[in-house]
Amino acid sequence: MPCERAPRWRGALARFADVRPGETALLGWSAGLVFSLLCAYYVIRPIRDEMGVLGGVQNLQWLFSATLVAMLALNPAFSALVRRMPRERFIPLTYLFFAANLVVFAAVLQAATPRQEVWVGRAFFVWTSVFNLFVVSVFWALMVDVFDPAQGKRLFGFLSAGATIGAIVGSSITASLAGELGASRLMLASVILLLVACACVRALSRRSAALRTALEADDERHPIGGSAWAGLTHVARSPYLLGLCAYMLLFSITSTLLYFLQAGIAAEHFADRTARTRFFASIDLAVNAMTLLVQLFVTGRLLRRLGVALTASVLPALSIVGFGALALAPTVAVLVVAQVARRVCNFGLARPTRELLFTVVSREDKYKAKNAIDTVVYRAGDQVGSWSYALLASLGLGITGIALVAVPVSLAWLANSYWLGRRQEAMATRAEGLSAAALRRRSPAKTPDAAS
Repeated sequence: MPCERAPRWRGALARFADVRPGETALLGWSAGLVFSLLCAYYVIRPIRDEMGVLGGVQNLQWLFSATLVAMLALNPAFSALVRRMPRERFIPLTYLFFAANLVVFAAVLQAATPRQEVWVGRAFFVWTSVFNLFVVSVFWALMVDVFDPAQGKRLFGFLSAGATIGAIVGSSITASLAGELGASRLMLASVILLLVACACVRALSRRSAALRTALEADDERHPIGGSAWAGLTHVARSPYLLGLCAYMLLFSITSTLLYFLQAGIAAEHFADRTARTRFFASIDLAVNAMTLLVQLFVTGRLLRRLGVALTASVLPALSIVGFGALALAPTVAVLVVAQVARRVCNFGLARPTRELLFTVVSREDKYKAKNAIDTVVYRAGDQVGSWSYALLASLGLGITGIALVAVPVSLAWLANSYWLGRRQEAMATRAEGLSAAALRRRSPAKTPDAAS
């Protein structure tokens, strides 16, 4: 009976992903991991957004500044963990750290007075912004370490779909139960999901090592080593990593501008806190439902057909169109359409493509430099975007003016994305050639093991 079920399982999975023999277990645990993480985040994301509005939309840029400071403080600590521990230890420890923080927030929020709740909410906004980038960055760092570039093209779209399903479930939980459970109990639900993620990491690490050669498996079980500051110093020495920094910076700036506009609209139209929380959760739910279709039926096929460079260029090109439309027709409806379309494209196409860009860097850079780019550089972009919004608003610019400023930024982002995609394709081709040469040098007796 087990022998009959396995092919049927692979056949069902093959409708959504090009899974090869030996990859099913890895893909399953990876999907379970990202589902748990994104579900945990989307349970608390609407709470964060509502607390940000509660503290005053005009104060959001200060919260973004505090988030950057927190990122700068945590990044060396995370790099020190990477240097000293194997991934099957430092990744669960990272998730357990955030789970413990959530327990503390739930307890403090339960006991806080209305006046204290504003400050607790501001702290939670900063913490959640750090949590989101760290847990997702660490997940994708693990994925680009476990899967090679060719596997990434085939499988990252499916993994992104697992993330979206987790986001849909998390958004649904909060949208339907925010009034009944309250923020504190929802935080504890997120804690349970993080514990599930820790179990997935351990199972995934064991199965990944089992499929490697003896040398590779031994390498995975040992600490990566290097400097705690390598995440920043390596970036400064690599044009490719600097290009990835520019990508993240430009993406973050344009995202922040749209986020601030959305927050302002919510504050204008919803006076009730629960209504605002449900509004944010409902937008997340709509975006994630559309994103899921793209990830399951479009992402993998488009990557294989267009390649990395053209696929990476889709989101910045769409952003040019969206900001241009806002400049011509600065209405709430156009803003919502532009935001939803951009987020669907980001999660459905740009995110898995962006992770592919990291599959060709060194193992140390996959964890350290990638984490620095995904967290510190991302939040630096938030700073530029948030303070630019404040400056433009103080000058009297509305949606039209801000959209016009964002168009040339998106044009620069488009050029950067295409260049990065071309470099990744060239580096992946070179790496495949070196791997093939190494296989030919191995003895015939060992070649079948490597192929399996």
